[in-house]
Amino acid sequence: MQKRNEAIAWFEEVTKDDIPSVGGKGANLGEMTRANIPVPPGFIVTVNVYNDFLKKANISGKIRTLLKPLDPNNIKQLQQIASEIKNVIMESTIPPELASDIKQAYIELGCGLVAVRSSATAEDLPEASFAGQQNTYLNIQGENEVVEAVQKCWASLFEPRAIYYRTQHGFDHFQVGIAVPVQRMISSQTSGVMFTVEPVTSDTEKIIIEAIYGLGEGLVSGEITPDLYIVNKKDLSIISRMISQQKRQLAINTDITNKDSNAWHPVPVSAQEKQKITDDDIIRIAKLGKQIEEHYQFPQDIEWAKEGDDIYIVQTRPVTTIKETAEEEPEIKAPALLVGVSASPGLASGPVKIIHDATEISLVLDGDILVADMTTPDFVPAMKRAVAIVTDRGGRTAHAAIVSRELGIPCVVGTDKATTKLYNKKIVTVDGSHGKVYNGKVARRITTTLMTNILKEAIETKTKVYVNLAQPELADRIASRNVDGVGLLRAEFMVAQIGEHPSYMLKENRGNEFIDKLSDGLFTFAKAFNPRPVVYRTTDFKTNEYRELIGGQEFEEVEENPMLGYRGASRYITDIATFKLEIEAIKRVRNKYKNLWVMIPFVRTVDELSRTKDILESEGLKRSDDFKLWMMVEVPSNIFIMEKFLEVGIDGISIGSNDLTQLTLGIDRDSSRLAKTFDERNEAVMVALERAIKVSKSMGVTSSICGQAPSDYPELTEKLVSWGITSVSVNPDVIGSIRAIIAKAEAKLKT
Repeated sequence: MQKRNEAIAWFEEVTKDDIPSVGGKGANLGEMTRANIPVPPGFIVTVNVYNDFLKKANISGKIRTLLKPLDPNNIKQLQQIASEIKNVIMESTIPPELASDIKQAYIELGCGLVAVRSSATAEDLPEASFAGQQNTYLNIQGENEVVEAVQKCWASLFEPRAIYYRTQHGFDHFQVGIAVPVQRMISSQTSGVMFTVEPVTSDTEKIIIEAIYGLGEGLVSGEITPDLYIVNKKDLSIISRMISQQKRQLAINTDITNKDSNAWHPVPVSAQEKQKITDDDIIRIAKLGKQIEEHYQFPQDIEWAKEGDDIYIVQTRPVTTIKETAEEEPEIKAPALLVGVSASPGLASGPVKIIHDATEISLVLDGDILVADMTTPDFVPAMKRAVAIVTDRGGRTAHAAIVSRELGIPCVVGTDKATTKLYNKKIVTVDGSHGKVYNGKVARRITTTLMTNILKEAIETKTKVYVNLAQPELADRIASRNVDGVGLLRAEFMVAQIGEHPSYMLKENRGNEFIDKLSDGLFTFAKAFNPRPVVYRTTDFKTNEYRELIGGQEFEEVEENPMLGYRGASRYITDIATFKLEIEAIKRVRNKYKNLWVMIPFVRTVDELSRTKDILESEGLKRSDDFKLWMMVEVPSNIFIMEKFLEVGIDGISIGSNDLTQLTLGIDRDSSRLAKTFDERNEAVMVALERAIKVSKSMGVTSSICGQAPSDYPELTEKLVSWGITSVSVNPDVIGSIRAIIAKAEAKLKT
């Protein structure tokens, strides 16, 4: 980052790699500015200023002392400690030289109204959703007022909700710094939120746009139920519209005698039930969303605002709640008590507990249905105890919706009258998939389609059907299905949830903490599927993904092509100490569950496989009747000298058809321009698949495949079976159809 001084960074001086200096929000604002995305101009008071303030005010010790006795589940104590810490920060004086830098930057921006926002260094990351943990101050005007708002943002790093979230996710309070973007205030006539992936079903082919009249705070706070527009990402056609009535809107307060930064105004009756933005605007916003997603190469959660004829992007963050699968759930055939917006899928029953504000959250017990007008970040401890959430107001991007998806519990928002129609202890069933609430405990009726899938799953096949998984919360549900085990357990989701680079944690003498957290996730899968095998693929993060973890930039270089860089087995034999953390987590789980096996990804050379195996054996993970060692086959070298790889001594291979296809054909599998050419049925790829399976079979080694190909191409699956593949590992949504395809192929072989 090239900037004029260490205290102030202007948006155009910042990139997405500057999170340690300007936080997640600040880095994204700078990255978008440099990518020519329309972002309101501004500057960032860097983390250095916050750190200098703590040092010169000499208050870090006081804060640590106040935090020492904290029990985050003791709500009253949490609120008391948070209040005391914020007072310590606000009562301290900002050094004159730091205040002067902030004032000068505000003058250079042109004075006027600004938004002063918090930007934590662990915020807006793919592995953790910190949205809403710190405060924002709008319509700030004046040099001294801006300095005061910056100090309030620093203090908000210790809001009860922020302290609770960091504690629950294992973040050290002093390892999370805070920067403060100061941005020209947009007086928006309409505003909203956009997801470049459908946030409930994780459909990557759709863009979801929500829109309201007035400032966006009315939407993200859950105060207003928005319009909902669904756009086809490919051709930007509008698929559907849901128009909501809006009776009031939030606008910039022009009354200087009123200290409130915004004020509510009535929406004219003639406009209340109209579409909030035109179809042309919907398409303009969707184009921006597509552009931002392509720039970041990851689905985005975007806030936008329209002022006059101009559309601005005021924030973007990665979508952290993409589901492993999005299975279609049949609708309950019963009269609904309440109908709202589907915000988080699933079905749950329990007693109602109505909460009017955050001071009452201790009333919510495990198993309750939390019902509120809307939720705020302060509700999170109670939301974690609830089995479902229902609100009067809000849309799919309201706080309740985002947190429910992260927690994996059903949620229905925008019901209008849940808090008045329901009452405490009443038993209800919440259907988050269809946005409905039912009286009593209601079972879902099995439809013909679902029954067909269940019947297909029940088919017995000689070729084993495994499942690909990543999220621990799915383990029990998928384990109840007719699958033979987990053929691919991805490590990356669990490591991302830990949120810190393992080498960084090792350096901080917190290696045991990493081991504890990883083993907890592995334990969930091993227990759920026992005695069926769970094949755990050791971490295959690329350097760019590792850099996004806390502490990652200290240990990871910037690579031009991370896909072909320092990953897989190359990493294990180079950074043995960090690899041993992962091995220890595996061993801990295997002390109780022997069904946990290991698979080594991205093995380029025979020597890499041999040395990795030696490390595993030296740590006590030796091949045996109850411990199998597999290798991923995804590099062409694996195919060319397959015999030499197998002679090292392994029990199985699993073909990663996605990487193998892209490396065989020389095609970026994410390239839309080359999508038609990327095909596992290409003759060269088919030759590679056949050789991998037949050589393995001849040498007594099992073979599997865990890419997308078997799900997409039945004819390919038939070929795999005819060549002698031992198992096929697929996403949970196609278990039944794969069983049917395999059964058909096996029947052909018999005849």
